[in-house]
Amino acid sequence: MTMFFIGLLLKIVLTGGIVVAASVVVERSGPFVGALIASLPTAGGAAMIILAWEHPPAFIAQSAVGSMVANAVVACFALTYAALAQKRSLIVSVGAAFLVWLTAAFASRLVDWTATSATLLNAIVYPIAIFAGSRFRAEGTVKRVTLTARDLIWRAGVVTLCVVIVTAASSSIGSYFSGVFAFFPVAMGSFFVILHPRIGGPAAASVAGHVLAPLVGLGFGLLVVHLLAESIGVWWSYAVGLGIGLAWNVLLWVLRQRRHSAA
Repeated sequence: MTMFFIGLLLKIVLTGGIVVAASVVVERSGPFVGALIASLPTAGGAAMIILAWEHPPAFIAQSAVGSMVANAVVACFALTYAALAQKRSLIVSVGAAFLVWLTAAFASRLVDWTATSATLLNAIVYPIAIFAGSRFRAEGTVKRVTLTARDLIWRAGVVTLCVVIVTAASSSIGSYFSGVFAFFPVAMGSFFVILHPRIGGPAAASVAGHVLAPLVGLGFGLLVVHLLAESIGVWWSYAVGLGIGLAWNVLLWVLRQRRHSAA
């Protein structure tokens, strides 16, 4: 029980901290760098830590397959929000995005996923999503984003609810759905909720368009967790997977800097 509450606190702090940091970065550095930060596995990573405290490596390896499927579904979430946020309200845009995520997540259970098929799913979804999202991407900084205590309070409440549900239900819903709902896009959703009314739908949608490419690295990291959790241990697999995701984001940043230097 003590470890559960430590993990719960960890998830709240990580998720809230990243969302706040990314919001400030969007203001000062533009949507691309903000998207790099928003794509980090804060809520999902903390949920996986909690699952590792309660389940054996085999469970974690299989839950990573569900997380890989969820990562592909997150692309649909971001793309739906980006498309609707151009002209629709926050409630319509975010609400429809969550509806798409939930529908796709539950529908995915109709398939008996393996690491190979989940990897193939990501390989199909992300090129299409990145191409479709290119029309929503914009450059430059945006107007100042003001964060309030109310933002932090409701975000902490939503994160707490999500982690309690996933952790408490993990034994009954199995490894697949534990992995899927560990990556329920609560951090990304709250990020859009903060940005949309403050900088406008199209500007917030630009972050959603930019976040797609960084999420490819998360998929690679989850695949590594699946492959290595039982052979080298869960914690080492987490470290390697996180390192791959961070390296991917650094690579994207370096490539972008080189393109700008050459322009």
